[in-house]
Amino acid sequence: MDPASSAYPDGRGYLAACTMGLPTFATRDAVARDLDRWSRGDAAAGDYSGAVERGRGHAARLLGTEPSRIAIGSQVSVFVGFAAASLPTGAEVLCVDGDFSSVVAPFLARDDLQVRHVPLAALADAIGSRTALVAVSLVQSATGDVADLDAISRAARTAGALLVVDTTQATGWLPTTRIDADLVVCHAYKWLGAPRGAAFASFGDRALAEFTPQAAGWYSGADPWASCYGPDLHLADDAHRFDVSPAWHAWVGAEVALGFAAALDLESVRRHDVGLANAFRAGIGLEASVSAIVTWPDADGDDLRALTANGITASGRAGRARVAFHLWNDEEDVTSALRALLRAASRVR
Repeated sequence: MDPASSAYPDGRGYLAACTMGLPTFATRDAVARDLDRWSRGDAAAGDYSGAVERGRGHAARLLGTEPSRIAIGSQVSVFVGFAAASLPTGAEVLCVDGDFSSVVAPFLARDDLQVRHVPLAALADAIGSRTALVAVSLVQSATGDVADLDAISRAARTAGALLVVDTTQATGWLPTTRIDADLVVCHAYKWLGAPRGAAFASFGDRALAEFTPQAAGWYSGADPWASCYGPDLHLADDAHRFDVSPAWHAWVGAEVALGFAAALDLESVRRHDVGLANAFRAGIGLEASVSAIVTWPDADGDDLRALTANGITASGRAGRARVAFHLWNDEEDVTSALRALLRAASRVR
């Protein structure tokens, strides 16, 4: 058994890392110990800062940067909101048609921006001299399609546009240490297997200079425990000023989950995950892809119901059935899912 797969409780038939990841034994146990300490009254508020800062360091490794450039929080949309708030009236924002709402909604919430949506494959070519900012998920939630970030980054740099990249559906199975973007955002509850409520972002030079920490609070200071009261504004000099007060219990688990992922050879993880995904694609007549997420048309939800009825945990998004393969999966999961779909097809005939 692969050492990485043995780190998880039984994930047989769980093909939903793209919806909610599974915790390792170590992550589960860390959260359980924390809840036990809390219930006994032994948890100390200051102790949680250690877990948060260690988690920040792991996040930096996963995004290929320094901890001083990492901000922590609980939701991706808050970090994207910093970018949206920084734009002048009338600025053109370029998004992907059908991208996840957290990457798009902060810009749409401003009625004074010109937001355009284009297909993922056309994004790089659509960036022009009028484009102020480009926002894109590295891996699309609804389809599993992987963006050509090299081409998108080159086009954004040529146009002088800011680039915001969401890696929530990538970090954990796809290496994300060499992304040329001004803001990289990620929530850790999917492929990283952390509790929901632990998100992080990497700020480039331009984002640090141009974005305003409009969600500034007590955790935005260089020493949060000295930033608890006014009347002065306490802001750190680095990306920590964009911190949103952490969900303590979530970060106890996130510290362990991020540390586990940061220690993996993510190129090997990518080969494992995509290999299983392509075996499944071959079984349903789809061409091979570079994504660990597989989706196909399922407007009536028949295929999703068939998978569920046969003990397979999958999901449906935007009229498509969706499965994902990660470290706890193996060839048996591919076979079981294909068999479930074959049985359903046979009944229809």
